[in-house]
Amino acid sequence: MNTKNVISAPPGKINFRTAELVDLPAIVEIYNQAVPTHRSTANTTPVTVEGRKAWFYEHDPDQHPIFVAEVDGQVVGWCSLSVYRPGRSALRFTAEISCYIDNNRQRQGVGRELVRHALEAAPSLGIKNIVAVLIDRNEASRKMVEKLGFQQWGYLPRVLDFDGQECGEFYYGIRVAD
Repeated sequence: MNTKNVISAPPGKINFRTAELVDLPAIVEIYNQAVPTHRSTANTTPVTVEGRKAWFYEHDPDQHPIFVAEVDGQVVGWCSLSVYRPGRSALRFTAEISCYIDNNRQRQGVGRELVRHALEAAPSLGIKNIVAVLIDRNEASRKMVEKLGFQQWGYLPRVLDFDGQECGEFYYGIRVAD
């Protein structure tokens, strides 16, 4: 996979590329913005750069990359294609997608374009299906994936507990290659 810029962008425009280790602090910072909202991640405490290194290295750029979105050289979002249910070889053509956008850049189309970029790259990575696991109170992400063609494949009610507040998870999926 080419780690150079995939799309050239003039100043102020979104540029997508494969993440490099130098991007990990920005990736962690953006992810940690989502933790206290209890809408985008089941983590209830912030993560650290050191604690996310193993996760970063699990994402082989040629099979399960992490993409970053940049505006004016600044990482403003990221999206990962992760192994879905590791160790189960029958699921080898399915990946789980995650996407997080800096709070100051949300609702500007960055997430939609970043997910679209990952969907377009997936077939060349050997990925046929993509699964998105979304907390049921995350209405914005649900609407976004539906607009991109994802369909609801399942729902797990009351599987999350945030300090006594229970909520569920939606499973959305899309077939990207035959």
